[in-house]
Amino acid sequence: MSVTPHDTPVTAVPSLDELRGIVSEILDTDAEDVTDDADFVADLEVDSLMALEVVVVLEKRFGVKFAEAELRQVTSLGQAHQLLTRKIPAQ
Repeated sequence: MSVTPHDTPVTAVPSLDELRGIVSEILDTDAEDVTDDADFVADLEVDSLMALEVVVVLEKRFGVKFAEAELRQVTSLGQAHQLLTRKIPAQ
């Protein structure tokens, strides 16, 4: 993977399309496959290591921390976007 987190965290909530691009790059898949409702495990075949990589990149890029309980509830891009929206303070 060639995804590198930014040195300085981004403090604005990404759009769904921006988040889709980030996740598809991390997962090395086409952005069209990462629909808002596609299940990460069932539809995109994300395993635990890939999920961890997504979490680490998002935490570093957006300067947030996710609790394990929060992550268990996130099964799609739309849910990931909602979680980021709650974690990143409004500008």
